[in-house]
Amino acid sequence: MIETPKLAIIGAGAVGTSLAYAALIRATAREVVIYDHAREKVEAEVLDLAHGTQFTSGTISGGADLAVIEGAHLVVITAGAKQQPGQSRLDLAGTNVRMLETLLPRLLERAPEAIFLLVTNPVDVLTFAAQQITGLPAARVFGSGTVLDTSRLRWLLARRAGVATTSVHADIIGEHGDTEFPLWSQARIGPVPLLSWQSDNPFAATELDSLAAEIRDAAYAVIRGKGATNYAIGLAGARIAEAVLRDEQAVLPVSCLQNGLYGVDSVALSVPSRVGRDGAVPIAETPMSDEEVTRLHASADALRAAGTSLGL
Repeated sequence: MIETPKLAIIGAGAVGTSLAYAALIRATAREVVIYDHAREKVEAEVLDLAHGTQFTSGTISGGADLAVIEGAHLVVITAGAKQQPGQSRLDLAGTNVRMLETLLPRLLERAPEAIFLLVTNPVDVLTFAAQQITGLPAARVFGSGTVLDTSRLRWLLARRAGVATTSVHADIIGEHGDTEFPLWSQARIGPVPLLSWQSDNPFAATELDSLAAEIRDAAYAVIRGKGATNYAIGLAGARIAEAVLRDEQAVLPVSCLQNGLYGVDSVALSVPSRVGRDGAVPIAETPMSDEEVTRLHASADALRAAGTSLGL
């Protein structure tokens, strides 16, 4: 565990500030800093958060000078063009890859030993691009992936089964986007396989398909209603940051550069991975059904095609 962990957040938009707020409340890091090129905006956000630090155990600072991130143990990138109603995450790719090409060398100069966590969408394509741009070991550059999608899934399953969310063990894997899918073969409520869960209204395979579609489209529903998703991804980002800064070796479905899991390589996507102070490493022993392996390859193919179209 890092004794005085410093968390740097790049971007003072809705996601970055929600992540900073969650990190302060959860005591994720001793020091939280926010960088944004928009000076007035970032200074106002930092001031607003600072006014509440009587009730937190960490400090908050930031500004429009990249010097604020020096010494950071973890750099979380939330900056970028945001998803518009009706727009897929992959439509954002070109704009945000170009942003990374300019930004990442500057971040590396200021925080050369940091772990880099991508949250900006499309997170899988950007995670792959970030590793290519920086040349860092794959473990040191990873994305938030399907951690939020997994939280959405567990919430829905818990509500449906009438149990605590923490008692549901199920993951969404693959792309954080339209080709993602639940790892149903390993889904459990407590120790009980999901399809063996006994109640007055047990789960059926057709219902699981409907739940998967609801999870896949959840972000679009939020964006239609309020313009952006921010609170849940802020909490998810803070949770991932804790795993790194506390060296938890927690198992989370983050987006990592794949190097052979079930024959998938040269693409970043989410599978259960071990997350600690050295970054994230996919768990090679993750069991999957034949259908799930096929869907993992389909997700990888879609992401690889997106990357190829961008020259990655």
